[in-house]
Parts: sequence; C-alpha cells; structure tokens
Amino acid sequence: MNGKKMNNKALIALAIGGFGIGMTEFVIMGILPDVATALQITIPQAGHFIAAYALGVVVGAPILSTIGSKWPSHKMLLALMLWFTVFNTLSAFSESYSSLLIFRFLSGLPHGAFFGIGAVVAGKLATPGKEPQAMAIMFAGLTVANVIGVPIGTYFGHHFSWNVAFMLVGIVGIMAMLSVYFWMPKLPPSSSENVKKDFQIFKRLELWVLILLTTVGTGGFFAWYSYIAPLITDVSKYPEYMIGYAMILAGLGMVAGNFLGAKLTERLSPMRAVITSLGLMALALIINASFAANPVLVLVLTFVIGAISFSVLTPLQMAIINASKGAEMLGSSMNQSAFNLGNASGAYLAGLPIAMGYSVISSSYVGAILAGTGALIAVAIVLSRRRQKKANNSNH
Repeated sequence: MNGKKMNNKALIALAIGGFGIGMTEFVIMGILPDVATALQITIPQAGHFIAAYALGVVVGAPILSTIGSKWPSHKMLLALMLWFTVFNTLSAFSESYSSLLIFRFLSGLPHGAFFGIGAVVAGKLATPGKEPQAMAIMFAGLTVANVIGVPIGTYFGHHFSWNVAFMLVGIVGIMAMLSVYFWMPKLPPSSSENVKKDFQIFKRLELWVLILLTTVGTGGFFAWYSYIAPLITDVSKYPEYMIGYAMILAGLGMVAGNFLGAKLTERLSPMRAVITSLGLMALALIINASFAANPVLVLVLTFVIGAISFSVLTPLQMAIINASKGAEMLGSSMNQSAFNLGNASGAYLAGLPIAMGYSVISSSYVGAILAGTGALIAVAIVLSRRRQKKANNSNH
C-alpha cells in the first residue's frame, strides 16, 4: 500500500461497487409501472420488490460482515460483488412475481456488508486525517448512480424492457469485480476474534442509539424522496417528464452533499456534523412544504435537500465505526441496515397522512419531524458523552 496512487485506484474500485448498488436500489422506483405491467401485477404489489431488497440488506449486513471480518478484506469484497452480479443478472430473467421477489431479496444481501467492509477498508487506505474523504469517494459511487445509472436504467426500462435495467446492473457488477480484483491491495482479515466476541459490541448502548439515529434521521430524507413524483406533478404542476429531471437534480445534490459531509466531519467531529446536517434537513423540508407550489423554488429545494440529506452519510458511518471498536466491520454494516430501515419507515410514515386524504405536501412535514428527531438524538449522544467524561474526570 505504498504510494497514494494505489489507494486512489482501490477507492475507485469501491466507488464502482457503490455505483452498482445505488443503481439496483433506486432504479426499481423508476421502472415500477413497467415491471407491474409486464408481470401483470398491481403497482402496490410491485412495491414489494423495493421492500424485499431492503429486507435483504437488513438481514445480510450483520451475517455477511461477521463472516467477512474473518476473511482477507479484498477477497470478501470480491465475493460480495460476485454474489451481487449473479442475483441482479438473474433478476433480469425473472418471469414471475415470486421469482423476482426472491432474487430482489438475494440481491440485497451483500449491500450492507459491501459498504460496511468498504468503509473500514477506505479508512485504512486513506492518508491519516483524510479518512472522511476516502469514505466519501466510496459513497460517491452511490450518489453518482442517482445522476447517471438510475436515469439510464429507467430510460431503457421504459423504452425497451424493464429487464434491460437489471442487465446493466449486472454489467456494472462485472466491472466492480474486475476493479476489486486488479486494484485492491491484499488486506488482512479485520478481526481475529471469534464471532461471539464480535457480537459483544451489541452490549454497548451508544451503538444502539446510533442505529436508531440513522433509522430516524435518514427516514426524513426518504419520507420526502419517496413522494417526489406526485409533489412535482400534482403540487408544482409540472408535466410528467419533469420527474426525471427533478430526480437528476436531487442526485447532483447528493453528489455535492456527500463530499460536503466529509469536509464537515474533518472540520467539526462526526456527531457535530450529524447534528448540523439533520438540523438543516428539517429546516429545508419545512421550507419545501411552504414553497412546493412555486415551480422554480421547488427545483432549487430539490437540489438543496438532496445535498443536505447525503451530507450525513460519512459522519454517521464514522460515528458508528468509532463506537464499534474491536468489530468495526460489523458495526459499520449495521449502519447500512439502519439506512434501509429508514428507507422503509420514512416512505411508510409519509404515506399515512396521504392515505388519510391530506396533500402530498404532508410528506415533507413528516420528513422534517423525522430529521429533527434524529438531530435531537444526536444532541443527546453528545451531552451524554460530556457527562460521562466529567464523571470519569471527577473519579480520577
């Protein structure tokens, strides 16, 4: 691992894997009507494919990370990408609701472990003090997928066949495997402890509070993002084709916000960066609810909310790694499970007032409440640490 060049290539390999994962997670939202029509099911039934993937992430993260911590990291990352490529490619050849549901679940299994292990590896590949920047390069793949991969996959899904979107994901998976194989330096296993010892980290209260914080705080973003299409067409009165452009704007915001979050983490500290990001997210969502009918402001806010929401990724990941000393990969992957629980719960909670007959604007208010609650949990963690420090000092 001598020299910076190798580090950069290895980080790009992680980013390509992140691009594939981001594409498969979000492209399904763009091609949902096409999948429903082709498989002769309803749109809510097609929505189960989103939930099946998220469930795969939640289940796979702790199991595969625990196995992965005993393997050399470069071999584990390669194995995870192989799994990812196989089941996304098989998704493209599904001909029934049940087969696609199973393949979506299996496609989700390596997601959390890849980012969990990748975040720890990125930290090791970084020059000292630049760990947040290294993690941001890996997460850049996920954010760039929203700007390039998802629109391309959605376009091909609409104009040719929904299967093509998953074939493209399979191709990205092969690229990720090759780049990990050729560019990732040989790395030792991250943990020599036994599994039982790794799971001791779950006795730490702070780790559970951080997992709750990720679920609730990022749920604020998903409450808004899940209903961006009706907000753009029904409230801002844009024609349907503008939804795609709005999603690209949000994606560009995510790319910018990801690197902004890394800078914030270096300047402040992981927890202070989290408080700043989630506080601003709550504020931006309240402003969005107030000005959603303004066609110009709604597009500006789409970019801004995308940026603020994804500035929380790196500081949250670093906070979890710091709280998981001794089993960093397991803790790091749990953050990905929490992120996907935020995806599911944010979309569900924001849907409740809409189902009761309220305007789609209510989804922004729900998002603001979730983001604000996340910021308060982060404040509570900081205050608790301060009290602990004082108590320790007075005992000495």
